[in-house]
Amino acid sequence: METSRDLFPGALEMMVLRALSQEPRHGYALVQHIKRTRLTITSRLRTDAKVYIRHTAQTIYHPTSTCRMGVDELAVVDPELRVRGVEGLRVVDASIFPSVPRGNTNAPTIAVAERAADLIRGKAPLSIGAAEAVG
Repeated sequence: METSRDLFPGALEMMVLRALSQEPRHGYALVQHIKRTRLTITSRLRTDAKVYIRHTAQTIYHPTSTCRMGVDELAVVDPELRVRGVEGLRVVDASIFPSVPRGNTNAPTIAVAERAADLIRGKAPLSIGAAEAVG
């Protein structure tokens, strides 16, 4: 929520809520909710909405993909989970994913951790035949 670009969708939603609050069939419940949240409905709604959003908004997503793994110049971590340009440091969590997974992040994060444990111990990955026999 650092820039106006981050805040604009939420502020727009708050302005739509303000408009809806003026309609008889939606208004009462919406106004009561807004009163509970202490959001002022004024002509300064855009500013008020931004302040409200900065203080109350949070993500429902697990943070991922903030220092992605790859082989190109934009990758922070190499395929062995080592941070480029920093000796002796690996990243072993969901932040190395190249993009946000569509499902829960638990299983892929466990897989990354298992692989990291093997890399740190110098253990070779399972061959395709051995992997098929296991699972």
